[in-house]
Amino acid sequence: MSHPSHPTLEQLENSGEFIERHVGPDAQERQQMLDTLGVDSLAELIDETVPRSIRLPEPLALAGACTEAETLGYLKQVAAKNRLKRSLIGMGYHETLVPNVILRNVMENPGWYTAYTPYQPEVAQGRLEALITFQQMTMDLTGMDLASASLLDEATAAAEAMALAKRVSKNKKSNLFFVDELCLPQTIDVVKTRAEAFGFEVMVGAAEQALEQELFGVLLQYPCRDGSLRDDRELIASLQERKAIVCVAADILALVMLASPGTLGADVVLGSAQRFGVPMGFGGPHAAFFATRDQYKRSMPGRIIGVSVDSRGNPALRMAMQTREQHIRREKANSNICTAQVLLANMAAFYAVYHGPEGLKRIANRVHRLTDILARGLKQGGLAPLNSSYFDTLSLDLGERREALLAAAEAAGYNLYAGDAGVVTLSLNECCSRSDVETLWEILLGAGHGLSVAALDAESSAIPAALKREEAILTHEVFNRYHSETEMLRYLKRLENKDLSLTHSMIALGSCTMKLNATSEMIPVTWAEFGNMHPFAPASQTAGYQQMIAELEAMLKEITGFDAICMQPNSGAQGEYAGLLAIRKYHESRGEGHRNVCLIPSSAHGTNPASAMMASMRVVVVECDSKGNVDVADLRAKAEELSDSLSCLMITYPSTHGVYEEEIIEICNIIHQHGGQVYMDGANLNAQVGLSKPGLIGADVSHMNLHKTFAIPHGGGGPGMGPIGVKAHLAPFVANHSVVKLEGPNPDSGAVSAAPWGSASILPISWAYIRMLGAEGLRTSTETAILNANYMARRLGEHYPVLYSGRNGRVAHECIIDLRPLKAVSGISEEDVAKRLIDFGFHAPTMSFPVAGTLMIEPTESESKAELDRFVDAMIAIRSEIAQVEAGTLDADNNMLKNAPHTLADIMDENWDRPYSKQQGAYPLSWVAEGKFWPSVNRIDNVYGDRNLHCSCPTTDSYR
Repeated sequence: MSHPSHPTLEQLENSGEFIERHVGPDAQERQQMLDTLGVDSLAELIDETVPRSIRLPEPLALAGACTEAETLGYLKQVAAKNRLKRSLIGMGYHETLVPNVILRNVMENPGWYTAYTPYQPEVAQGRLEALITFQQMTMDLTGMDLASASLLDEATAAAEAMALAKRVSKNKKSNLFFVDELCLPQTIDVVKTRAEAFGFEVMVGAAEQALEQELFGVLLQYPCRDGSLRDDRELIASLQERKAIVCVAADILALVMLASPGTLGADVVLGSAQRFGVPMGFGGPHAAFFATRDQYKRSMPGRIIGVSVDSRGNPALRMAMQTREQHIRREKANSNICTAQVLLANMAAFYAVYHGPEGLKRIANRVHRLTDILARGLKQGGLAPLNSSYFDTLSLDLGERREALLAAAEAAGYNLYAGDAGVVTLSLNECCSRSDVETLWEILLGAGHGLSVAALDAESSAIPAALKREEAILTHEVFNRYHSETEMLRYLKRLENKDLSLTHSMIALGSCTMKLNATSEMIPVTWAEFGNMHPFAPASQTAGYQQMIAELEAMLKEITGFDAICMQPNSGAQGEYAGLLAIRKYHESRGEGHRNVCLIPSSAHGTNPASAMMASMRVVVVECDSKGNVDVADLRAKAEELSDSLSCLMITYPSTHGVYEEEIIEICNIIHQHGGQVYMDGANLNAQVGLSKPGLIGADVSHMNLHKTFAIPHGGGGPGMGPIGVKAHLAPFVANHSVVKLEGPNPDSGAVSAAPWGSASILPISWAYIRMLGAEGLRTSTETAILNANYMARRLGEHYPVLYSGRNGRVAHECIIDLRPLKAVSGISEEDVAKRLIDFGFHAPTMSFPVAGTLMIEPTESESKAELDRFVDAMIAIRSEIAQVEAGTLDADNNMLKNAPHTLADIMDENWDRPYSKQQGAYPLSWVAEGKFWPSVNRIDNVYGDRNLHCSCPTTDSYR
């Protein structure tokens, strides 16, 4: 009798590798899908799908895959090289205490971090409620009429404020924006970069000098960079008399105690919400807040959450005024912002909810009291602060002793900030205590200072009486109910339960790549070694970050074929902007600054033309042919016609139509022949990794959506990271930073984000993703994504038209199904299908992009065949329902598609009078009952929401 052979040690060691966790279909399922497609192997499918001309001649030169345990063990050793000190640097980044109930149940919870942007608001009411709470918090603290649902960081928010000022200022003749010299240096840096691209002039000087200029806008800091508090009421009024828009960058914790910028007269208020319970993370991600007057609402950048009603007349939340966004307005959009900072805005809002107004006042008062005691002690010891007014920041003139005292502070475990010659600033925060004050006295005054915290504790305040807040804050009930951990936990869970995320089912969004965000990848994000690091900490303390970032850059260079990586852009749209700026500066360096035409295919994502506009380029659209490919003849004709002024081509590969264009190398050659550069949008890089490289194909620059291809989660609409890869000739022209000088880029290359390495604390996710997959795993992931997409296209193609395909009838990693013919005969729209999918427990694919009336489906490599089949079966069932409408057996206006999604309120309604059963409405297939996801609201009325704009928290009574 024969016995089965025993596995070898090597086989045992290689079993359970991460690739088996990341890729959904097992070997048997893959073979079943290949059989459906009529091919014998995955290699055969790839040969039929991916053009030979772009295929890699050899595998990626990356290390082999590491196990999850090996990866985390190694990264822990790397992280240990970071030396954490008590950070008193301030400058827009502060130590904060993340409430553990928020840390565990939001930041570390996939129910919050794996959800998608709330474009299907019926299954995103939890996030939307958190975001409107963020808006309410912002409006209360800033004293403004209207707030957005977050921007990327304080510096880019200031740049957006400048753009808004230019749009709405009545001083149309002026091209000058004035920046107070006491603004944060990284903010000045980013504003200058944006202004240069827009063709604006920027003047930096003492605030009162603004009155001597003819300008369209002004940026002030509150409190000032040196810590001082200035009552700018008269200045603001005088500037507004001169038709200038006044923007104020404010500290969110200081606003708890200070008069709001709104009461001072500001037109726009912005800042970072980081110190409301979000780790510093070496620079991010952090949510920026942005608020303005109601009259400027249609010029606001970013997303706004508004209150509308659903089909039952109940209040429901949605993203308001989406017609302002780049998805629709393209180069006419207010901004190119696509990714916000939703997860971090949620955390900041929850911080305010958990502490409430009284808790926030205690925190702010304690920080200010400690600062006051420290300042009084220093003054008694003969080192009076330069600023007599302050909230939490003191400026000290240490003269020739500065370097010695900075070193002494570091040795004692503290980082201070070296400002102007001889000057040091230090900022206290909620983590500071009386012992910190005593240690600082000892460092700065010497051991025999003889000071006592208790003796110097007094009621007096360094906040001028005119700048003390008088108006109430956070009076809405949401900020006054959930202060015990039990209540907070239930509140967070109640909101989480309203949202559909990857914890429920596949989110098959085309172009958005909602793949597995593995737990092992996520764990390092909240390690103290990564979370508690200030972005301006001395380089000697950040060796672990530097090593991890350098290793990630090396891996990304090998994967993409580029010579250099710029990590600074903290979203995909920021990456586009940064890449286009590099192209622009490159042309200028060659005396060809007149090159300003950007060719963009008609199928492009809306951020492409919006980003080109931000780089002051003229967009010329290139047509696509009937198969969805770029019309090469039209491209060639326009490149020849515009040859002298051609700057670049922006192209996505594979195309946004889900096809590997056969002539992509020829397309790149045409642009290069006419002196242009090729910008490759990295949205679909998930279909290239391990098979091809943008640099090999002919791209000069490309951004990498780390929140798509490289597994950083979407966070309900952010965070994201969009670093760019560039060829050597563009490397000198990528972003640098005014505070932390980077090696490689030209010193005068301006910053595009507030922090030198963007949202650095989420980079370990992508680092771990690549390390755990290795070269072979990365290729297998790409091949499986292509397999899954083609399998779904084949099955769906039997019931719906698949709009585009490449050679051999294959698609890339996504496909588009065309619902327009069905709508023409049945009246059922793509929105009806999207909402009906909710009844089956699925988030809709990308709707009406890049072609109106379609659904773009991307299954990714992480979904099993069983999950793909569930989705396809749901779509087949929906097609059967549409057929009944076509045949007249279902009412054209009163059917399960038009009434979708169905809620518990529908099913419990005793007056159900619809011409189909409750079971047909809520349980259309037998398996739906298993873990049924119930939307908390019915279909939302978008038109009502825009016509009746209401962007503050509704009361509980309004829901009854």
